[in-house]
Amino acid sequence: MTPLALSASIVTYHSNQALLRRAVASLAVSVLEARKAGLIGTAHLVVVDNGPGDDRGGIERALAAWPDDAGPVEIVAGQGNVGYGRANNLALGRVRSDLHLVMNPDVELAQDALAAAARSLAAHPEVALLAPSVTAEDGSVQYLCKRYPSVWVLFLRGFAPRPLRERFARSVHDYEMRDAIGGNFVPGVPLASGCFMVMRAAALRAAGGFDPRYFMYFEDYDLSLRIAAQGTVAYEPAVRIVHHGGEAARKGWRHVGWFVRSAWRFFSRHGWKLA
Repeated sequence: MTPLALSASIVTYHSNQALLRRAVASLAVSVLEARKAGLIGTAHLVVVDNGPGDDRGGIERALAAWPDDAGPVEIVAGQGNVGYGRANNLALGRVRSDLHLVMNPDVELAQDALAAAARSLAAHPEVALLAPSVTAEDGSVQYLCKRYPSVWVLFLRGFAPRPLRERFARSVHDYEMRDAIGGNFVPGVPLASGCFMVMRAAALRAAGGFDPRYFMYFEDYDLSLRIAAQGTVAYEPAVRIVHHGGEAARKGWRHVGWFVRSAWRFFSRHGWKLA
């Protein structure tokens, strides 16, 4: 196959600089591995800093982990905290590529992750977006592919006390696709996580990118549903990452407020499901 041009965007906001450096280093290693296999050609990394500017030195130090031969790298800053989706759109407007990767600054790629993604997309031309196999730092599985949620299951998963979650664990597990996500390729995933999305750039542009009206949370679910009009959203277990992220309810009341407002916007647009 002809090597594909890759672009990648990482949005930061007072991000942990050690994790960011590990994310950048793992991305570079995966790019070079895919290039060695003849699957990825040019690569362009854009880091969008949503912070006030005082993290610039730390970001530049983290980007020292990106070698010159990996491809061009740039920092976009000065726009303020415009939200996750809008920031990724800023990066998308600066690149031209076949594939675009959206990833969090707290993600680490397996060495062969991008090679596996390129092979999977070549084997499945109907796929527009690939979601990876995800583990936490301790090796436990994170189920980030989802079925369409109800308000009830979002409350259970994010905010309910442990005894209530345990009583209704089956509902949560169904939402998290635990019956389907494992060692096999799964086409037709309803919702993918924005912590790591490998997309055909043409499909992403045709979908209009992220909806900038979502400041944080649910912008990835909204994009998943819109990009599905361009092609299938699929889970690919061969694309492996480690994710160091957490849940909205554990990040303070400001994050909970963003979560609730974005959930309202999402359900108002795509349809309410209460239980």
